[in-house]
Amino acid sequence: MILRHAFIPPDNQRLANLCGNLDEHLRAIEAAFDVRIARRNESFRVEGAKAAAERAVLLLQSLYDRARRPIPPEFFQLALAQAAQDAAPARKRGARAAEEEPAPGAGEVVLQTRRADLQGRTPNQQVYLRNILDHDVTFGIGPAGTGKTFLAVACAVDALERSQVQRIVLTRPAVEAGERLGFLPGDLTQKVDPYLRPLYDALYDLMGFDRVTKAFEKGTIEIAPLAFMRGRTLNHAFVILDEAQNTTSEQMKMFLTRIGFGAKAVVTGDVSQIDLPKGTLSGLIEAERVLRRVKGIAITRFTAADVVRHPLVARIVEAYEAEGVRSGV
Repeated sequence: MILRHAFIPPDNQRLANLCGNLDEHLRAIEAAFDVRIARRNESFRVEGAKAAAERAVLLLQSLYDRARRPIPPEFFQLALAQAAQDAAPARKRGARAAEEEPAPGAGEVVLQTRRADLQGRTPNQQVYLRNILDHDVTFGIGPAGTGKTFLAVACAVDALERSQVQRIVLTRPAVEAGERLGFLPGDLTQKVDPYLRPLYDALYDLMGFDRVTKAFEKGTIEIAPLAFMRGRTLNHAFVILDEAQNTTSEQMKMFLTRIGFGAKAVVTGDVSQIDLPKGTLSGLIEAERVLRRVKGIAITRFTAADVVRHPLVARIVEAYEAEGVRSGV
């Protein structure tokens, strides 16, 4: 199918911002939707499957409306990923997401953070946010780029801002992905700091550097390796265990039994990226099996259709998932 679209009013600067340097935005849209785009001045010609061509035109118009100034790379990639997600066949969203999708009128979850536009961008992300709000313990399991950790941290910041909890505790196991902690310079804190960096980054994005620094000084935010959780009881805290696929069964049980009164816990992980020694059962896999019917616990499963990073990330995840199926992994 061939669609023709003219941008009104014509504006050369906006057209330049829309197309990007050397038409890089157009080439990325072509790759994401499997279409071909040609243009002459303000007139565009989009050729491809009907649904894909229509989605591409809608995205182009949306970006043109935004293109009074140069389009930031992160905004473009997010808009492209969201448009590609909207165009994905319903079967790729997963039967579980379809079953758990919030009913019409339930309303989207709006979080109180520095990011005023923060919300779930896929049905599964909406389910995940709702599960966190409605349950004391929530599991988010799925591939990289699905927002598991970022949305969990956002919910924690929101709860702290609304005084629903007194502090945020973020933790993860210090398991190496093919490297050894002993080879890194510094004391224990300096050795584990790189493993906790994604959590710092999320906090800085959601609260700002100055506020995060003050929160650390006051003790309202704490980041620590999982080993430091043993023996503690975490009351009135929002606790997040990240990279939980690298916990052992004993570590997972230890973490889940740290939860105290007025506390919430979110456990996130990707069972396709386990770095435990061969033959060691992942505590996340076991917990999903053991706890799936326990009242008060919610489990959200993400798929490649929920990836909100560069469109190639979703394709990479799908390719590895397909290879895993063929090889029996």
